[in-house]
Amino acid sequence: MKPIATAFTAKVLAGSLLALTLAMPAAAEQKTDFKVAWSIYVGWMPWGYAADTGIVRKWADKYGLTIEVTQFNDYVESINQYTAGAYDAVTLTNMDGLSIPAAGGVDTTAVIVGDFSNGNDAVILKDGAALADIEGRSVNLVEFSVSHYLLARALETLGKSEQDVAVVNTADPDMVGAFQTPDVTAMVTWNPMVSEIVKLPDATKVFDSAQIPGEIIDLMVANTETITDNPDFAKALSGIWYETLALATADTPEGAEARAAMGAASGTDQAGFEAQLTATKLFDKPAEAVAFVTSPDLATTMNHVRTFLFDKGLLGAGAPSADVVGIELPSGEVLGDGGNVKLRFTDDWMQRAADGAL
Repeated sequence: MKPIATAFTAKVLAGSLLALTLAMPAAAEQKTDFKVAWSIYVGWMPWGYAADTGIVRKWADKYGLTIEVTQFNDYVESINQYTAGAYDAVTLTNMDGLSIPAAGGVDTTAVIVGDFSNGNDAVILKDGAALADIEGRSVNLVEFSVSHYLLARALETLGKSEQDVAVVNTADPDMVGAFQTPDVTAMVTWNPMVSEIVKLPDATKVFDSAQIPGEIIDLMVANTETITDNPDFAKALSGIWYETLALATADTPEGAEARAAMGAASGTDQAGFEAQLTATKLFDKPAEAVAFVTSPDLATTMNHVRTFLFDKGLLGAGAPSADVVGIELPSGEVLGDGGNVKLRFTDDWMQRAADGAL
């Protein structure tokens, strides 16, 4: 069991952008061996469980494939490795998919929309009862992460901006300890750190991702050329996900056992894991995922995200506008440059699962 403080790494949007601009995407070809990277987060634990219990092998065998699933303790490094072509698929957020592989030139498709944060990410104050009390404070968070995005969206609800606070970049393993120091009075982070911090004296959660539902989205993405040439790989990923989710959400002894195992693997226990699930909108039914990804709300969300990334200089050096990278929606609509589409949302593989056509 990993200690909670080190089990999660930042959902960071920056850090290796220069190196990534030099990375080469995975070459498209027909093949049978695939590599998948994932990192520890409540919504991604099913991938590790599926690998450990034979569900990955079952679906790989169905299509005559070999699928190697690798856990990364460093979330950003998993994305870097995918972007460099060492992995065919990776778990990441909608924001990181746009800012790292897509902005780095790797055409990437969201095969599975797994969940969205519905309270897992939060703004926490010390000696403050309401979000408005954040004004003028230093705010500790992982800079350029979904925490940074959450802060920006929270300040918007007050008619304020980042100029009304001072951001202090803080590594995620340091969050719980930092909050207990006198100088730290405002913090933005995610679970499991949130659940630990809110137990501390004088800690008050004043805003969370449930107030911007559907904006922090957790995905399984794959290299677009790879799944175009190897559609059975995308089918297998979808089959793995929905079989594992059916087990993990079942009100049965087997379901409880699965949740306990995922909790232990993420540095907590069954109760802790289930508490995090309550702050997660998990799409365990493929039809729900299809409805979500085909909703007009996705365009609104991605417009928020790409504007944030452009404002922070995370869409590439010299990017003239937020339109520099094209984002294709399931309807075929493109946000941004239609000649440079590098991030694609589709309902194809989730719809197959909904139709029982895997």
